[in-house]
Amino acid sequence: MPPEKLSQASWLKDNFPYLGEVMLGHLRYGTHGANTIENVHPFLRQNNWISRNLVLAGNFNLTNVDELFNELLDLGQYPKEISDTVTVLEKIGHFLDDEVQRLHSWYKPDGYSNQEINDLIFKNLEISRLLKRATKKFDGGYVMAGMIGYGDSFILRDPNGIRPAFYYADDEIVVCASERPAIQTTFDLHINQIKELQPGHALIVKKDGLTSEQLINEPREKTSCSFERIYFSRGTDKDIYIERKKLGETLAKPILELVNYDFNHTVFSFVPNTAESAFFGLSKGLRDILLTLKKDRILQLKTTSPKDLEEILQETVRIEKLCVKEEKLRTFIADDSSRSDMVAHVYDVTYGIVENDVDTLVLLDDSIVRGTTLKNSIIKIIARLKPKKIIIVSSAPQIRYPDCYGIDMSKIGEFVAFKAAISLLKKNGKENVIQEVYEACKKQELLPIDQMTNQVKKIYEPFSYEEISSQIAKIVEPKGVNIPLNIIFQTIEGLHEACPEHKGDWYFSGNYPTPGGNRVVNRAFINYIENKNERAY
Repeated sequence: MPPEKLSQASWLKDNFPYLGEVMLGHLRYGTHGANTIENVHPFLRQNNWISRNLVLAGNFNLTNVDELFNELLDLGQYPKEISDTVTVLEKIGHFLDDEVQRLHSWYKPDGYSNQEINDLIFKNLEISRLLKRATKKFDGGYVMAGMIGYGDSFILRDPNGIRPAFYYADDEIVVCASERPAIQTTFDLHINQIKELQPGHALIVKKDGLTSEQLINEPREKTSCSFERIYFSRGTDKDIYIERKKLGETLAKPILELVNYDFNHTVFSFVPNTAESAFFGLSKGLRDILLTLKKDRILQLKTTSPKDLEEILQETVRIEKLCVKEEKLRTFIADDSSRSDMVAHVYDVTYGIVENDVDTLVLLDDSIVRGTTLKNSIIKIIARLKPKKIIIVSSAPQIRYPDCYGIDMSKIGEFVAFKAAISLLKKNGKENVIQEVYEACKKQELLPIDQMTNQVKKIYEPFSYEEISSQIAKIVEPKGVNIPLNIIFQTIEGLHEACPEHKGDWYFSGNYPTPGGNRVVNRAFINYIENKNERAY
């Protein structure tokens, strides 16, 4: 191949795959059900008219797919399935068709040829207008990207800013991604050069490269997803790294209170690798407290002997790498059929560090969702070290309620915190609460969506945060392990202290930012009682 060809854009486009002025890619992994080719983004809506071709990909879930699907039926369409991806594609596609037809009808009487009208459509189609018309009834969390056949493209974010979106634009390129480090690394940019796409806005890039951020839906209270910060997002983002460290730091005091400030016989570690940043924060918090204690002990000395000072100064925080994840596997995002097999084989321990039957072992995790990994793998493995006690610490609060805005933790019966609350109700003779909540959820189904409230909160109301944590410890304790086990969870107050700009905490609090969230949580409980193994939206 002649070297001069490498600088000829038109030749490269004709001879190499995946080259063009506009590109759209999407990495999707499933947190619900199986991963199949049907779930792969982007989705394509094909048409012989170039201005009616639409490609769509995104990080989103909508809670009102049924209503949107019925609207498509009312328009005379027959979508191939009821899903938010197909519904969103057809919804935007319908209004794209309508806008194209409107412009065609506008120019046709003036004597333009069809080809000339195509060029006028390319130039004058208002992406913001069609997005406003298509998305005004969307309920959910979303960042969705679309490309139209002739070259216009857009990135759209939900009014609550639930899902993240960042972009960079200059005279040569416009790039958008859900995380800043991806853009920073690829284009060698400083963090200050990257902008956040504002809630309710769309980044619109015309065929000629003209770029603008335009208001589509009026922004509401910003409730950016906090779980993105705790677990999913890259820890290489400056702000996320700081927030995760703070999450760990706030846990130092409750841990030390539980071990009676016994630094000499407590070993601190973490698992999995995604908890490492939070562990750095925990380590700092522990050292700060120990330093304060050392100062107080020195000041209380009546006589200052070298031996006494040396004894105090040598006391340290025992930090070790004890639980090692050998494979680059994230069991939380595995499909349902393979998760259990994975968690049993990916961890090993470092022997010879823990003094048998003397040391307490504290292990920091970033989150505890189902408790599967703890019960089937981690606790069994670290029990081989024969500690006096095991304390599992979660840098995230108790996950009590389903997500319906993109992460897709939709089956409430799988959450170990929910299992704990249900078992406590039964244990304390309060099964009537379960039935009452079920009946209340059924009644909610008859109300307009904007009048629905989260009835599942009543499941947790009879018990303290600590009682739920204690019951979770009993549930995840494997058979045959006779070592005392405690679990400490981050509090919602601690979460907000660490992540003040990301107030979306519905997983933990049940406070959903959109009306559809309340309907989803009630449906999820109904599905649990009726033994329906399906999503609630």
